[in-house]
Amino acid sequence: MDQPKMDREKMELVGVTHVLDAITFWAQNVNEDQAIEAMSNILAHKCPEYPRLFGTPIPQKIYGAMFSEDSCWYRCKVQQQIDDKVHVSYIDYGNSEVVSRSAVVELPVDLQSPSLAKKYKFWGFHVSSDHDSQHFKQGKAFLQNLILGKKVRIQKKSVCFDGTILVQAFQGNLDIGEELMRMKFAKQSLPGSNQESSVSRPSLQDSPALLAHMLLERGQGEGDVSASPVCMPKLRPVLSDQIPQSVKEKNTVAAPQPIDSIKINMELDVLVENEKLKAEHDAQQQITQQKEKELSDTRSELQRLKEENLRETEKYRVEKDLLRGQSEELEKHLRVAKFELEGHKYGSAVVVQSAREEMQRNEKEMDKLVDSAVSEQFCRLAEKVISLRGLRERSPGLTDSDSLMESISTVINDSISAPGTMGKLDAARHDYMQAQEKLRECETMEQLGDLITNRNEVRSVLTATVEAFLEEAKSLPVRKRLEKLEEVSMSLAAVFGLFSPEEVDEHAFEQYYQWKTQTHQQSSSVRDETDKALGALCTWSENIGKFFCLSNNTSVSVTDLIGGISEILKQAELHVCKEMDVSKSVANNQNNKVVTNAFHKVMQHIHEEKKVLNDLMEKYLMNTKGEMLQWQNASPTPDTLFSIKKRIRTLRSQLRWRQVEESTLEECEELDLTEILKKKEEITETRKALFQEIAREKEEYTKLSALVEAGFPELPLLYPETDIHSFMSSGGLLVSSLDKDMFDAEPMRELSDHRPLVHTEFQGQRVILKSYTVNEEVEERVLERTAQFHRARTQGEAVAGILSLLALFFSKSDPLAYVMVPYFPNGSLKAVQTASPLSTSEVCKVMKGVAQGLESLHAVGITHASLNPSNVFVLNRQQGMVGDFDFTKTPEQRAVSRGMVAGSVSLVAPELRQGSAPPSPASDMFSFGCLLLWLHVPDFNGALNTLDELKLVPKLQALLSKLLVSERRLTAVEVLADHYFQSDEA
Repeated sequence: MDQPKMDREKMELVGVTHVLDAITFWAQNVNEDQAIEAMSNILAHKCPEYPRLFGTPIPQKIYGAMFSEDSCWYRCKVQQQIDDKVHVSYIDYGNSEVVSRSAVVELPVDLQSPSLAKKYKFWGFHVSSDHDSQHFKQGKAFLQNLILGKKVRIQKKSVCFDGTILVQAFQGNLDIGEELMRMKFAKQSLPGSNQESSVSRPSLQDSPALLAHMLLERGQGEGDVSASPVCMPKLRPVLSDQIPQSVKEKNTVAAPQPIDSIKINMELDVLVENEKLKAEHDAQQQITQQKEKELSDTRSELQRLKEENLRETEKYRVEKDLLRGQSEELEKHLRVAKFELEGHKYGSAVVVQSAREEMQRNEKEMDKLVDSAVSEQFCRLAEKVISLRGLRERSPGLTDSDSLMESISTVINDSISAPGTMGKLDAARHDYMQAQEKLRECETMEQLGDLITNRNEVRSVLTATVEAFLEEAKSLPVRKRLEKLEEVSMSLAAVFGLFSPEEVDEHAFEQYYQWKTQTHQQSSSVRDETDKALGALCTWSENIGKFFCLSNNTSVSVTDLIGGISEILKQAELHVCKEMDVSKSVANNQNNKVVTNAFHKVMQHIHEEKKVLNDLMEKYLMNTKGEMLQWQNASPTPDTLFSIKKRIRTLRSQLRWRQVEESTLEECEELDLTEILKKKEEITETRKALFQEIAREKEEYTKLSALVEAGFPELPLLYPETDIHSFMSSGGLLVSSLDKDMFDAEPMRELSDHRPLVHTEFQGQRVILKSYTVNEEVEERVLERTAQFHRARTQGEAVAGILSLLALFFSKSDPLAYVMVPYFPNGSLKAVQTASPLSTSEVCKVMKGVAQGLESLHAVGITHASLNPSNVFVLNRQQGMVGDFDFTKTPEQRAVSRGMVAGSVSLVAPELRQGSAPPSPASDMFSFGCLLLWLHVPDFNGALNTLDELKLVPKLQALLSKLLVSERRLTAVEVLADHYFQSDEA
């Protein structure tokens, strides 16, 4: 048995999918696993869409069938058809079954590829041909348990005529063929194979239990042979992942065989078997040709029957027309017979009796034919009349096109055009704006007088034009007209759909009027004809009533009753059908090009007029406010502001004097506590009155700023001492009358690391005064930056996300600038985390407010560059806000300050540390991400690229990665839209 070892490189590894008998099996090459998987996927997706099996199946063609055990689709060939059942064999696996015809589908050409499984047979062996014998079944079961669903190595020996491959097969070091022979399930076809082993063995055929026991023992002793019980083969065997071992030497040595005799006998067996298979193949081809001939004959017979059916149908139609003609002829004979009967009533009895019999026969024939024909006509006419009545009821008055006609009339005839004074008003306002612009550009007092005079003259003209415009516009029913146009546009949209602006022919209305007139005339004419035809039918019906009424004499004869009824019914039906066709045609023409153009044209008129009316109303409301008329005769002056400033100076002097008196009383050797308390109360009242006047001063500055913006740009130049420009440049923050000595301030040593801070009370609110050393250049920069920060808060959507600035003032005795902000005791993020750290949900809410504040700052072009735990404030552990920064420093200076840390985490972006980029909104978002990380992991002391090791919640992990690790950081807007801040916790 050294041959397998010598030819091991020529062996193939296959997976067994089906066993036919003790020596025959089907298997797939393990190298085609990907092709098998791809084929399974294609069949699973496509087979439900392919057409079912039609006609007689072709044996050579490949179909798709649903396997009954797993309801999956596989390729197959049809072996036999019995009624609605077909016997199929699955070509990719080798097994077969009988399925319903409905479970078989046609496959396209691209799936008509060769089978993925091949039929193999052990070389040199044969089995009993009695498939029903117990021995045959046990041999098949033995081979199933040995190799089904497993990988075996094969060595090809020969190929039979039908494609069956003769092989030697091994499983590990086990020769499967010899094992079958040793168990007496197969016999060798070679010479010298009839010698039995010298070792006596029990008969397995007589003891199935003993067979199972031996199989079990063998499975336990041989690692490559399965010990599973006998079972039916599955369609898709799971091939084991065992690695083939080297072929080992067998313990028992087979008796040597004469090689030449073996080869001769094998070749003879192959030739005999090939001849047998060839005969079977020829018989199968004859059966296929016979079935194809039967199919062709069946199709020819079916075509012949269809032609005969058409001829019979035409014959019945001709006979029906003939019977109708006979019915009319019998009707004529009946009338003639009745007249003859009346004319010969005195004739012979024989003639009369004969005539009566003939008449009765004719009447019976006529009744049968007339009843069916007239009844059919009446029923058909009645159905159409009911349909026509419904059409008339659904459009008793205005149709859709009539509604469009009415809308056109309303829009064209009752339109309101812009009044003549409206154009004059626009021209006068344009001149006025030009005069105001010249005033704003004026820088010298010499030109100011002439410019003010010119502006006042232009303003007088504008005022007169406004009054004339208001008087004219007041008399126009603008609101009523707008409501009417809105009603018309809504009704048209409900009928014709939404309006889309497009170019329309200017003659659209004329074309529509012409089409509408023609349609109306046609509809009226057809309706009149229908009413006339149905009226004739009603007259006939009235004549029947008169004729058969015995209580009254009538001049209606039999001729009036039966004469022309067929024609009356025919005409009535004809005109009813015609009106129905015309009505449907009119209904279908509602959306034709002419109607559509008219609809778009009228909607354009509506939109243009609404635009004019809305502009008219807007100008009317704008010019009825009276602001211009207030200063028509005199220009505004800051006299009220001057008087307020005078009172402020007086109160400030009183405050300083009383503070000196208090200091003197406190320095006396004998303290008079009552007098000191009295003086303190006077100081408090004076300070309160002073702050009230300062508040009034700010209100007055706000009014003057509005006047400068509205119509008096000359005020800052006329009254430079008011310094209105500085107030406007600061966004209303600058309070020039304030000074530090007015406050009863207390130093804040715990927060004064970088600059001296004091907290005090201003207008009933606790505030902090932040001082900055400034010169003339820095003073302008502080004024500009505070105004920009203040506008970001007042103009942004997230007002609560930015700390508010209350006031800005410059010291009159020292080169210091003071910024006033609200005071939140222990409200910084650093203080909150030190006292009682925020919970997970609180962190989400607080940082959402911070992101909203950054969004507002970045929207106006401000880079904070100083976002740290001391500069983020927390209100009620729910709302976070971004604090102000040092307005004397640039973003580059703020970004490298020593306060830019949170725990052990540096808040400075990598690009700033490397000096490769200036501070930007992206660097602010890096600081934001570091703060978020610090709040969740206070003791973090690692590299940012190790965030995955922290095992944070997925949504937080993803957000931090996009802020700290990703090359492109999220913006504040994107952060707010992130899933972390959209969750319930936020």
